[in-house]
Amino acid sequence: MANKYSVILPTYNERENLPIITYLLAKTFKENKLDWEVVIVDDNSPDGTQEVAKQLVKLYGEDHINLQTRAGKLGLGTAYKFALDYVKGNFVIIMDADFSHHPEAIPQFIAKQKENDYDIVTGTRYAGNGGVYGWNFKRKLISRGANFLASQLLRPHVSDLTGSFRLYKKEVLAKIIEVTQSKGYVFQMEMAVRARSLNFTIAEVPIAFVDRLYGQSKLGGDEIIGYLKGLWTLFTSV
Repeated sequence: MANKYSVILPTYNERENLPIITYLLAKTFKENKLDWEVVIVDDNSPDGTQEVAKQLVKLYGEDHINLQTRAGKLGLGTAYKFALDYVKGNFVIIMDADFSHHPEAIPQFIAKQKENDYDIVTGTRYAGNGGVYGWNFKRKLISRGANFLASQLLRPHVSDLTGSFRLYKKEVLAKIIEVTQSKGYVFQMEMAVRARSLNFTIAEVPIAFVDRLYGQSKLGGDEIIGYLKGLWTLFTSV
């Protein structure tokens, strides 16, 4: 059976970004002759994201764009869990809809996965030629610090725990989400830690992370406190 790759894009107020990220995804998959779909999970964006998504369904067809909507802002973790019911691919790619992640890295993820039939391939900003662009020193320090703290406490052997650009085997993602409890910023980190505790294999691909083109970054003081609380919970429970 040929592999099919499903990209889950949780959206909230991503009207400007969605057409461009979809175009880049379609281009990447077509150029690499891959079977693909994008599952858009929109949390009732007030900015017209859903109208844009409906146009994308018309443009690319229902076999490539699948729009699923929810009543309100319910968080990343629940968006992935919700989307899994609609995913047709045997591999799932999770990434941000705001260009922090460039689709051009996806073929590298796929090639890396095939090398050793890995369960998960995760993008890392902190190994090889990976990097972060568009962040001020404070943001970089917080992210580096968060990753260092987590890796020292939790030892998951992944260099970028809070990254959210990953390729999963569908059944692996389903199993991890089933046991993941965190919300928000800590969610990606818990996913990596749970993956290790369930003995799933993880490989890394260096990526460039670019700060948002449009819209506001979602990381504030509350997220940092939430991160530290989540870290402690994981340290004491997993």
